Amino acid sequence: MSKFLNAMVIMIAFIVLLIVPSITSAAPIVPVPNINIGVGAATEPQDVALSLQILLTMTVLTLAPSILIMMTSFTRIIVVLSFLRSALATQQMPPNQVLVGLALFLTFFTMSPYLEQANNNGLQPYLSGAITQEAAMTEVLKPMREFMFKQTRENDLALFVNLSEGARPNSPEDVPTTTLIPSFIISELKTAFQIGFLIYIPFIVVDMVVASTLMSMGMMMVPPVMISLPFKLLLFILVDGWHLIILSLVNSFH
Repeated sequence: MSKFLNAMVIMIAFIVLLIVPSITSAAPIVPVPNINIGVGAATEPQDVALSLQILLTMTVLTLAPSILIMMTSFTRIIVVLSFLRSALATQQMPPNQVLVGLALFLTFFTMSPYLEQANNNGLQPYLSGAITQEAAMTEVLKPMREFMFKQTRENDLALFVNLSEGARPNSPEDVPTTTLIPSFIISELKTAFQIGFLIYIPFIVVDMVVASTLMSMGMMMVPPVMISLPFKLLLFILVDGWHLIILSLVNSFH
């Protein structure tokens, strides 16, 4: 055994002696770029404008996830899917990554007509130089406001109009976007909670039946959740639950 180990050590040392010099002497195949970023004082108005544009772009990129969540159908979808997982009592199944990914793709699906309208009327004309940046922002915002107005309840909108202590709007165009967005969010949360309540009802019935059965059999020490989980999964599969949930979610936006 000692001779074998010595032979292995000698062989490894020989391989290292052969490979290391060739690696150290070889030139790098892909050169590593050297990037220098400097910060200096702006001496001309153009430099100030460019700095402000960069700052504004970084701010928009930072707030992009919040804009996606708060101005689209994402809020309702992810809340309903979270209620579904809690009602099934499957702990972390499906995982958070799956739920968020599904919610994102459903958001793109439900928002595709409005995003296409914003692209055709605002983004593409701006990229071609046909309209200014202000006009492009207005055209992009129009379909998003249309979607939010369709999903916002009047009493929620009236709440924030009164809280803002501004002038009473005579038309939807008079409602500021800063007032419309929080009204839309609380309306979406209320709708999601209503759908979540309806999802909970059949699973609560299953839990009650299982708990009553275990109690009548004298099995006090057996957790009802452990016994009811397979029955809830079976019920969810038999009624094609994912099909019904997704169908109800998409139809709720129409």
